Amino acid sequence: MTGAAGHAHGPYTLYDLDALPEDGRRHELADGWLTELPGDLWHDHAAERLREILRDAARRADASVHVAGAPREVSTPAGVRRPDVFVVGRDVARSALERQARTYYGPELLLVAEVVTPRTGSERTDRVRKVAEYAATGIPHYWIVDLEPRPAVTMLELADPDGREPLYRPGRTVRAGEEVAAVRPFPVRFDPARLSEME
Repeated sequence: MTGAAGHAHGPYTLYDLDALPEDGRRHELADGWLTELPGDLWHDHAAERLREILRDAARRADASVHVAGAPREVSTPAGVRRPDVFVVGRDVARSALERQARTYYGPELLLVAEVVTPRTGSERTDRVRKVAEYAATGIPHYWIVDLEPRPAVTMLELADPDGREPLYRPGRTVRAGEEVAAVRPFPVRFDPARLSEME
């Protein structure tokens, strides 16, 4: 692969990201570098379970939203991220479908969630870099999902969405055996233990 400046090892561009083969692996582009996202059975299962939980809650609340995840992309100041789970308004999703667009922009997102893969480079990205990027992009809610040692969800919310430097408030962590009880972007209640349950 050749980067924007003709270098075999970067910096890379959106064209390079789009040129990657469809081989089941996922990549993100940040600061000109392509990073392969780790994934395993438990990570992917937890992401799918969270999408199901959010879809069910949105349906019960009659919320006009669409719940999705990778391979859809989110544009951030650093580049392109592929969140595990995100929520957008139904009209935004419909418009993207009509335009055949796969990239959403920060202000369009209502909630983003990342499932942490421990002991990988993406763990620091999910816990540090994306906290800053998603806040700067204006995404009002960011959830960080841990599966080890037991499932837990850390819920971050923008402190001042209209401020000069948007930041997330220190998050509340809800552990297995407790209950996530969020009211925005729509009411949802669940025990994080459900994220690791096999049906």
